[in-house]
Amino acid sequence: MTKPEAGGPVPHLTFPKLGGGEIAIGGARDRWTLFVVYRGKHCGRCKRYLTGLEKMKSDWENAGFEIAVVSADPKGKAQADKDAFGWSFDIGFDLSEAQMQDLGLYISDPLSPDETDRRFAEPGVFCIRPDGTYQIVALSNGPSARPDLTELLDGMIFTIENDKPARGTA
Repeated sequence: MTKPEAGGPVPHLTFPKLGGGEIAIGGARDRWTLFVVYRGKHCGRCKRYLTGLEKMKSDWENAGFEIAVVSADPKGKAQADKDAFGWSFDIGFDLSEAQMQDLGLYISDPLSPDETDRRFAEPGVFCIRPDGTYQIVALSNGPSARPDLTELLDGMIFTIENDKPARGTA
């Protein structure tokens, strides 16, 4: 596994999006991006995390961020969670293993067929600058370790207001 380089370019990747179209990351755009990779429908912690993100959605958008969320789940599972929890941010599906590797994510095998039917990515949270480079890279090898979204937003507002560079580049 190659870890993403803080301050380095985000790979150009696309994912099919619920409701049609696609989510694209990498490359320049007008806004910052909060990009969250979640484990999938089988993960209760992911559902709590994304429900917390939904409650903060306007705060992130007011700070200048677009939000994109993706998992390896197929469309039906992703749609079922969106419907059940009322998430209104863009949700991608069918994250491939090659894309997981491109993002430096940890990959897990299901513990049983009851968990899920495919390999999946462990959590990743990325703050991406408008120029398409990584500002924040937070990778986890399990469901219990993720950045607190309130702290992350507060730190990102400070970073943007003070034009701070990516840290941890060495």
